[in-house]
Amino acid sequence: MPRDSLTGTRIRERRSIAGIRQADLARQIGISASYLNLIEHNRRRIGGKLLIDIAQVLGVEPSMLTEGAEAALIAALREAAADGEVATAEIDRAAGFAGRFPGWAEVLVHGHRRIASLERTVETLSDRLTHDPHLAASVHEVLSTAASIRSTASILAETGELEAEWRDRFHRNLNQDSRRLAESSRALVTYLDDNTAGDDPRGVPREEAEAFLAAQGYHFPGLERGEAAVEDVLKDAAAPRSAAARAIVREILQQYCADAAALPLEAFAAALKRLGPEPAALARSFAADLPLVLRRIAMMPETVLPGGAGLVICDPSGGMLFRKPAGGFAMPRFGAPCPLWPLFLALSRPLVPVRRRVAQLGRVAAQFDCLAYAWPQEMSELTEDPLYRAIMLILPVPSDEISEEAAVRQVGSACRVCPRVGCSARREASILREEF
Repeated sequence: MPRDSLTGTRIRERRSIAGIRQADLARQIGISASYLNLIEHNRRRIGGKLLIDIAQVLGVEPSMLTEGAEAALIAALREAAADGEVATAEIDRAAGFAGRFPGWAEVLVHGHRRIASLERTVETLSDRLTHDPHLAASVHEVLSTAASIRSTASILAETGELEAEWRDRFHRNLNQDSRRLAESSRALVTYLDDNTAGDDPRGVPREEAEAFLAAQGYHFPGLERGEAAVEDVLKDAAAPRSAAARAIVREILQQYCADAAALPLEAFAAALKRLGPEPAALARSFAADLPLVLRRIAMMPETVLPGGAGLVICDPSGGMLFRKPAGGFAMPRFGAPCPLWPLFLALSRPLVPVRRRVAQLGRVAAQFDCLAYAWPQEMSELTEDPLYRAIMLILPVPSDEISEEAAVRQVGSACRVCPRVGCSARREASILREEF
């Protein structure tokens, strides 16, 4: 059922919420109760002054009755249905379902979002257990210390007579190792107990730096206007405290300042509104390098670029140097991401722009336009090999532009949490089944 044919249903729902009887509403707007009944059952079209009068009595904007408040709800229902592989006929009836049963529609959407949240939790925990260097070192310390204690205890228990000097030495070793085990176990528990309300920063330096940037929305108005310096930002109470994390943030913000000076916010926002998020067109308009334009698009506030954009920068080894998440596009916290990302295709084709539409396996039916590019970090001597970096801009595709006919590349977030079977790019076994 088309959305504009649900105006009567919305009027009935609003009237019920307001506690107004059908006859009372009909009398206030000057029509018969029978005619209002036909309108509320979508058997008569409505518009003009009558619609305005009804909206005024119900205390809502006319657009709430003609367009409804369920646009986002309908889109979410369609995503949930597509993700659950429901028949196309059922997806087409999402608008009618949301209009007639908005409460149940909200329940379904909430459940779908909860499932997606749990999937992200599984990914995060798997990444942390598999790739977190700090966690791996802590577990190794606990296991090696326990093995040392076991070995010493076996010698003391199984050896008959020991000289006093050797016995005392083994006792000292046992005491020292037990102390070391207690300390390393305590440190491991403290690390796993990720209490975000505490003052002690957790995680590795890059994670700490990314948490600070995310808290600022990846946008720094003071740096944009030239009213603040990088060191002023680092004096903020919320700035990272560890020297390693501060060094990462400093390098990122220095690049941010250079980009803002090259492409000022007002001029770039105006061009973005005129040309859209088209990096090639924007690069030609400003005679700017493509990596600069990609970084600038990603750092635009949502008031300039609704929906935002994600960004990933990596070195030749595939190590992540910068991550700005895009809604619905999962990125591993630790370890290497999916090798099928266009980012790595660009690394194999330096100086050649790569554009692909992708969707992530096992997630919602969202699609993303990914624009990737690799370039030499600096000019090298003729006898030296260039050191490349790759960048990928991630633009969410609006739900009304998602097409089943479009060529979409299926990718994952990381091998460990990817359900794809028979993938030639897989590095390690997945903990998920294909149906997950």
